Amino acid sequence: MTYCVALRLEGGLVMLADTRTNAGVDNISTFRKLSVIEHPGDRVIGLMTAGNLAVSQAAINMATEQGVRVRGSDELETLHTVPTMVRAAQLMGEAVREVYRNDGPSLEAQSGEFSVSILMGGQVGNGELRLFQIYSAGNYIEATEDTPYLQIGEHKYGKPIIDRALSYDTPLMDGLKLALISMDSTMRSNLSVGMPIDLMVYRRDALKVAMQRRIKEDDEYFKGLRSAWSDALTQAYRAIPSPSWEF
Repeated sequence: MTYCVALRLEGGLVMLADTRTNAGVDNISTFRKLSVIEHPGDRVIGLMTAGNLAVSQAAINMATEQGVRVRGSDELETLHTVPTMVRAAQLMGEAVREVYRNDGPSLEAQSGEFSVSILMGGQVGNGELRLFQIYSAGNYIEATEDTPYLQIGEHKYGKPIIDRALSYDTPLMDGLKLALISMDSTMRSNLSVGMPIDLMVYRRDALKVAMQRRIKEDDEYFKGLRSAWSDALTQAYRAIPSPSWEF
């Protein structure tokens, strides 16, 4: 399993992904699920994946290296050449469909599941900063100012803090803290999500990555954040008046 969360805020983009793909007593694997395409001055596109690892890797390789023909075009395009983020979402969806055409029947014949979810956010040229979620069918949805975040994977434990505290005008640094708290909440409740975690921050219109970082178990800031959040929750519930019910 995995957990990935992306925030599209007024100030920019935050993308955060864990690296665990299998979990068990003797079966734990780590793979990078956050990929970043950066051509300074031209484009920054971040990709995060959940689901069947072979499917997601094949789709991303197709979209970044081999090239894909988007419907209505005879030209091969990649995420390095698409003119807009909408075109990038269309291309990524077509890549997923092409992988299904190639591998879907074989997977299903072996009782395998064709499952992939992709979060893709970024900015191309003078276009708008956008954030999309691409599904296994190749279709997609887009984050909006009303719902400025998207999640894939084991998202239910990390969703409440974002729902309560995040809005489109949340400062970028506060959004980063909320994403990290969301990840910590998920890791505390689900063994299939684990360290290290990969982070990318992009400031709107910069057309270059502001920060890219791998956060490991010994990261001092993250350890402090986990402890501070646990203490804050304990203090908050203790400060709430007890009910007057008798029992």
